[in-house]
Amino acid sequence: MNAAVLGAGGWGTTLAILLNSNGHKVTLFEYKPDYAEFLRQKRINEIYLPEIKIPEEIEITSDLIEAVTHKHFIVLAIPTQYLRSVIQKLDFASIKNSIFVNVAKGIEISTLKRVSEIIKDVFPEIDENQISTLSGPSHAEEVARKIPTAVVVGSTSIETAKFVQNEFMNPYFRVYATTDIIGVELGGSLKNVIAIGAGICDGAGFGDNTKAAIMTRGIAEISRLGVALGARPETFSGLSGIGDVIVTCMSKYSRNRFVGEQIGKGKKLKQILSEMEMVAEGVPTAKSVYLLSQKTKVEVPICTEVYKILYEDKDPIIATTDLMTRQPKEEAK
Repeated sequence: MNAAVLGAGGWGTTLAILLNSNGHKVTLFEYKPDYAEFLRQKRINEIYLPEIKIPEEIEITSDLIEAVTHKHFIVLAIPTQYLRSVIQKLDFASIKNSIFVNVAKGIEISTLKRVSEIIKDVFPEIDENQISTLSGPSHAEEVARKIPTAVVVGSTSIETAKFVQNEFMNPYFRVYATTDIIGVELGGSLKNVIAIGAGICDGAGFGDNTKAAIMTRGIAEISRLGVALGARPETFSGLSGIGDVIVTCMSKYSRNRFVGEQIGKGKKLKQILSEMEMVAEGVPTAKSVYLLSQKTKVEVPICTEVYKILYEDKDPIIATTDLMTRQPKEEAK
C-alpha cells in the first residue's frame, strides 16, 4: 500500500522505516527543504535518529501535497500544537479517501481538543471512521533497533483499527486494537505530564517510593479525567495507560522525564527547552490538562502541581509537600 508519514522526527522516521520493511511504498515528509535534501542524500536522520539507515526505497520530500496524494493511509507524526497549521494546508480532495493514523501525544492548548477532534475540526466532511490513533510504550530509539514493542490503535471503527493493526504489525511491533480512541489519545497525552512529575522526583533527589507514588496516583488521575471525558476506564490499565506511564516515567529516552529532571535540579523551563532539539509534548499538555480539569471539575492534583511548577514557577519541594499534606482520601477516590 501507499503510505505517507508527515513529520521526519525520530518517531516519524522510525515508522517510515517500519512501514517500508512491512512492504509498503512510503513517502516521508520533512517540512524544511534543506533538511529534506540532507536526508535524501545522507540517508541518516542525524538530529533525531542517528546511526539508523533510511532505506533508499523511502521517498523523502518537503512538498506536503506530493506527500499525501493518492495514499491509502497518512501517518501524522507532527507535534500536536503544530498539527492544525500543517493539515490546514492539505487539499481535501487528495486525502478524502485516506485513513489517518495519528501518533502524536498531546492536547491542543487553544481548543482543548484531542488530535482526532482537530482532524474532524479541519475536515468536517471526513468520516470519523477514517481516523485512528496509535499509542503505547514505544520509544523510537528502541523500535528502530527492532526491540520487541507492543502498542494499541484506537478508532471509532473496529474495522479501521484492525486495518491499521494489520499494516503496522510485524514480529517486533505488536499492535492491539480498540474502539476507545478517546482513552488511547488521553492516555498517551496525559502520561507525559506525569512523566515530567517523575523526572522532577529524580532531579530533586527523591527515591523510588516517591516515584512509584507519582506513577500510581498519576494513573488514577488519568483514568478519572479520561472517564469524565468519555473514555473507558479499562483502557488506562492497558498499553496507552499504565504501559506508557511506566516507560515514559522510567526511560532514559523520555524527553518529558528529562525536562522534569532538569527542573528538579534547579534549571528554568525556558533554558531547558532552548537546549532541546526534540519537542516535549508534556509541557504544553500540562496547561491543557490543567484547563480541562478546571472545565470538568475533576481533581488532578499531580498534574496541577506540575502545571504550577512549569507555568507559575512553583518550587518543586513545596509542590511535593502540598501533595503529601492534602486531605486524607480513600484510595479508589
